[in-house]
Amino acid sequence: MNSNRFAGKVVVITGAASGIGEGAARRFAAEGAHLVLGDKDAAGLKRLAAELGDAVETLEIDVSRMADCEALVDLAVSRFDGIDVLVNDAGVDHLGKLDEGDFSAFSKVIETDLYGVVQMSRAAITHLRAAKGCIVNISSASGLGGDWNHSFYCAAKGAVTNFTRALAMDEAKAGVRVNAVNPSLTYTALTEGMKEQPDLIAKFEERIPIGRGADPADIAGAIAFLASEDAHYITGVNLPVDGGLSASNGQPPLS
Repeated sequence: MNSNRFAGKVVVITGAASGIGEGAARRFAAEGAHLVLGDKDAAGLKRLAAELGDAVETLEIDVSRMADCEALVDLAVSRFDGIDVLVNDAGVDHLGKLDEGDFSAFSKVIETDLYGVVQMSRAAITHLRAAKGCIVNISSASGLGGDWNHSFYCAAKGAVTNFTRALAMDEAKAGVRVNAVNPSLTYTALTEGMKEQPDLIAKFEERIPIGRGADPADIAGAIAFLASEDAHYITGVNLPVDGGLSASNGQPPLS
């Protein structure tokens, strides 16, 4: 790890209090970045900031509200004079068939997982152009293909996947790169309940060639790469970080 790769760079991360967002915050901090972290979980943000040091600002936000997205950007600019990297991680999940449960769940998923990405990107884009910075969106394997009982989430993440491509095209000449990572099973608070279903975990482990789900640090490494100068010629990419899951054609093992 290059501990100085992001020295002096300003990195804004949503969904930063836990999971992949927290993993990304820890990785960027270890590489010298100034951090501006947003999440609904104010206590989690406070705990994380206390561990990461002085070059960290936090704000309790809901990315489904444009005013909150603008407030997080304003905090970054007022504290650190700009933004170099935006990581859009905040998200929620929903399981169930289309006609099961309260349909308001669809709005919650779309407003957080899709609108949150679009709104944060819109709020930050002027500053990213000035810095010739970049955006890394956290999409999903569910944004590259369908899942059973997951249509709301797949709709949102599929939109994030294609938004990433389109925004990359629009912003390339301004010097702003836009990419996404597309994880599969990652052990976070969002997937905590799955640990209580050993048969389900075993099915995932059988389908993932590396043989295990990801830790947030596994995903954070890919995020940091896409945000770094090592990826200066990469934009519009949705990078599967899935232990080889997407390499499969879907058929079961033949042995």
